[in-house]
Amino acid sequence: MTGVRKGLAKVEVALRWDPSRAGTPANDLDVVAAVYGAADPHGTPLQLVHFGSRSPDGTITLNRDSHTGQGFGFDEVMTLELDRMGPQSCRVVVGVVIQQAGAGVNAGAGADGTKTFADIGGTGFRIREGHTDLAQGDFGSVSTATAATVAEFSREGSSGAWSFDLRLRGFDADPEEFARTMGGVD
Repeated sequence: MTGVRKGLAKVEVALRWDPSRAGTPANDLDVVAAVYGAADPHGTPLQLVHFGSRSPDGTITLNRDSHTGQGFGFDEVMTLELDRMGPQSCRVVVGVVIQQAGAGVNAGAGADGTKTFADIGGTGFRIREGHTDLAQGDFGSVSTATAATVAEFSREGSSGAWSFDLRLRGFDADPEEFARTMGGVD
């Protein structure tokens, strides 16, 4: 399913990728969530949750964090408890950013050493509520990007019900720039 689904409560966003080849820098992808308020739904996030952090109210947590892609199944998992979020939160955008290993030319990367989704094998994501998959896919349509949004959750004003839209949009940005721009207007 890739369309809108309404009335969401607790959602899991999972990310997978293959480890890098032996002797090359590790493939490190990170799930990032930005929470926006009703006063500025496309501007500065109220909260930004990523590796090494969680939301202050505990509604967004990174349950599994991988720096290499080694393991079985999904390597990184983030849980969003939408039904517990305060009324000031009206929008949550979830994305994925590739952590770059540093300067220099890396095998399987561009001439400047920057990795894109095309340079990392086996990338994919799954978004689910309970045992129901809301969306799943890969990053083939944004293969030249270094970061991408994958989902947008928005709250309807009067009902307070959260809905989901698949939002696969690529960015050519480092982690800091991606965090500032991921929730902007398409």
